[in-house]
Amino acid sequence: MAERTPPLPVEELRALVAAGEIDTVVLAFTDMQGRLQGKRFAAPFFLDQVLEHGAEGCAYLLAVDVEMNTVGGYAMSSWDNGYGDFALHGDPSTLRRIPWQPGTALLTADLSWHDGSPVVASPRQVLRGQLDRLAARGWRAHVGTELEFMVFRDSYEHAWDAGYRGLTPANQYNADYSVLGTARIEPLLRRIRTEMAGAGLTVESAKGECNLGQHEIAFRYDEALTTCDQHALYKTGAKEIAAQQGSALTFMAKYDEREGNSCHIHLSLRDAAGRPVFADDTGPHGMSRTMRHFLAGQLAALGEFTLLYAPNINSYKRFRPGSFAPTAVAWGPDNRSCALRVVGRGLGHRLENRLPGGDVNPYLAVAGMVAAGLHGIDEQLELPEPCTGNAYASDAERVPATLREAADRWATSTLARTAFGDEVVEHYLRMAHVEQEAYDTAVTDWERYRSFERM
Repeated sequence: MAERTPPLPVEELRALVAAGEIDTVVLAFTDMQGRLQGKRFAAPFFLDQVLEHGAEGCAYLLAVDVEMNTVGGYAMSSWDNGYGDFALHGDPSTLRRIPWQPGTALLTADLSWHDGSPVVASPRQVLRGQLDRLAARGWRAHVGTELEFMVFRDSYEHAWDAGYRGLTPANQYNADYSVLGTARIEPLLRRIRTEMAGAGLTVESAKGECNLGQHEIAFRYDEALTTCDQHALYKTGAKEIAAQQGSALTFMAKYDEREGNSCHIHLSLRDAAGRPVFADDTGPHGMSRTMRHFLAGQLAALGEFTLLYAPNINSYKRFRPGSFAPTAVAWGPDNRSCALRVVGRGLGHRLENRLPGGDVNPYLAVAGMVAAGLHGIDEQLELPEPCTGNAYASDAERVPATLREAADRWATSTLARTAFGDEVVEHYLRMAHVEQEAYDTAVTDWERYRSFERM
């Protein structure tokens, strides 16, 4: 395991800047799509002005599509209100060096309006709201995210120019758990592991996956907000490192007809004394009553919250029988055919949400899991019997099959409005509608190949 570098104290940053070792500080937040957005500052100016007072950015950063086009329908930011600014205030506990960018440190920001009130629809704030609900009960969520990606021996620029066709995957065969297969690109995987450790992440392992050129690097779980901050940093950093190596990697949920990129999310709870909330050796499958209600809440809310786990058109292409991506709203102990899997014991007794893909926004997904679990606890929902066979062939309720269906379920969800508020619900509903409208008007290569001559 690569040695982890702890977060960077502010006073140490001052010393590094004075010594000329750090000359740039990135102040960044995570947008709706899960991307880091922000500014690079000259380090002395950052220390003199930005660290204490924050910085400003156009509020349209939470009201654009993937292409950064301004789109209507957002209450937060529009031409009608002049596309004003919000403020970025760094969270000092997130300050870290970025080894893959020389002389650079990064600070994760929270967003606020000029009157000091939080931007409630920002992903980090959405998660903070749900973690506050847990804290009121004396609980803390621990989370781990497992991101898969596909590596190509082409630069991002070449992939773009080629229309993402004819790319060369890093492996030409299924390299799942293959030591030989991962060795083919170990220089890239090693750089990602060691430099993420240098940025403060605790690296566990790397392994091959099923699709061609598909791999996974795993990091140790942490408290929920920390894990989500690290998740966003890792996705950006891995792409930057790959680009420096002349390669490209993608976390998109479904690149081709083979296995997609998943992002399984593991969640457990601890009380104020650090004791496990979910574990009970005398309970069914080692689960405490609290865990059974929490898991029942996941099942009850899964359809209404699918938009938080599968936010894009492409997300839904993963959900196919026998694909290791779920289609059934079912749970099972150590059953990978279910949407929800129960694994571990003691402090590690946890649930795994297998619905999200590599394109998920972790803050929103974890917020959804916490809100669903608290709903199950508050309503004392009873957990149905587990699925012990093939959930793909079961008669369980199906996961929403399209973004349109997931958006409709989200829009009419009383639970979503109770847990997150109307502003958040309407904001992310608009995001879904923007993506759906763009897809509905696009003409694809598939249509041209089938229709240009033969129809």
